[in-house]
Amino acid sequence: MSKASLFFQTGFQHLLDFQAYDHMLFLFAICLPYGMKDWKRLVGLATAFTVAHSITLAAAVFGFIPLSTGVIEFLIPMSILVCAIGALIWRNGGKKQSFWLQYSIIGLFGLIHGMGFSTLLRALLGREEDVWQPLLFFNLGLEVGQILFILVILLSHFLLVRTQLIKQNNWTIFWSGAISSLAFVMMLENKFW
Repeated sequence: MSKASLFFQTGFQHLLDFQAYDHMLFLFAICLPYGMKDWKRLVGLATAFTVAHSITLAAAVFGFIPLSTGVIEFLIPMSILVCAIGALIWRNGGKKQSFWLQYSIIGLFGLIHGMGFSTLLRALLGREEDVWQPLLFFNLGLEVGQILFILVILLSHFLLVRTQLIKQNNWTIFWSGAISSLAFVMMLENKFW
């Protein structure tokens, strides 16, 4: 397996790692107020997250950002909580008025999430001289995984709402509550306290 495909696979698997489900919860939370017709907007939000994630990931790998893992591990579930609560605000049309606000928030949270994964990525890179190619392919794998995850969430949402098994509003309220609860527990379990 080439180095490029190894890092692509690592980025893809990072998203789908059930041991580190925080990334999936984050993406699920930003999907909540949207339907299938909004897929381009969601892919744009995921890309904004990846770009921001890449910036701090690269900065941390190069040693430009001193990491306090306790603070980062607290901020990651807090970002999930904010997005899950934000889904309740954006579910009734607020998503259209808050375009730049949403991209800014998602970008900020991408910066935080990037710092959270940098320690493992630094270990994977070892003494690599060229870190740009591994970083690029890691982030491409992450982006492909995010897009597939978003499409699965949107398709599930579409089928459940279309077959009238659940109403849009109930979908958002239920999942926002569930994700918020999980994020809150993750914050409480953090050693930052």
